[in-house]
Amino acid sequence: MNRIGIIFAMYEELEEMLKLVKLNKINKIYDLDFYECTINNKECILVESGVGKVNASRSTQILIDNYSLDYILNIGVAGGIDNKLDVCDIVVSDKLVQYDFDITAFDHPKGYIPKVGVYVECDKYLRNLALSINKDNVYSGTIATGDMFCTNIGLSKKIKEEFNALAAEMEGASIGMISYLSKIPFLVIRSISDVLGKDNLITYDKFLKKSSTEVAEFTLKIINSL
Repeated sequence: MNRIGIIFAMYEELEEMLKLVKLNKINKIYDLDFYECTINNKECILVESGVGKVNASRSTQILIDNYSLDYILNIGVAGGIDNKLDVCDIVVSDKLVQYDFDITAFDHPKGYIPKVGVYVECDKYLRNLALSINKDNVYSGTIATGDMFCTNIGLSKKIKEEFNALAAEMEGASIGMISYLSKIPFLVIRSISDVLGKDNLITYDKFLKKSSTEVAEFTLKIINSL
């Protein structure tokens, strides 16, 4: 039986997935609740990491240390920084970058992390499986991660130009890095909750639940196909 770890930044995102699964047990480790669920005869462990790269990295490592995992998924919402995206579109990551990691003073490119590189590549099998699902509003590309809720149009444009990213959020690349270093296949899937230059804060609040539901239902289809 495949065992899949699924990481969410916020409870609002996790809650929509809990509505779609059979909950067997809640296992508390430190201050984190791990929701042990069954999805189509597959064991899935869901956890709310908290917002930001440190919280995401910590929760991923605790998950890995306490469960023998075949796959790790990070799902939730993200801000769109490509004008072709609309609210509730799905972005499936092909690679991830920490756009705020900067050791350019040592002649490395922006985003470069020693022993990792600029980008962390997602698992091709999981990515192809996600893209095989028949759905119109699915895109694949780079997701950029940084420790800020990005509402600055100038910064968003800079991230888009530097890394050719489709979306920006606060956890994915750190989860990908921990998974990569632990040699566990991983994928980040995000539903767009707001789009650059389109009343970000108002739109984000309005569409958080809808976007969380959209990405939870899409992820369920992926898990059913594994």
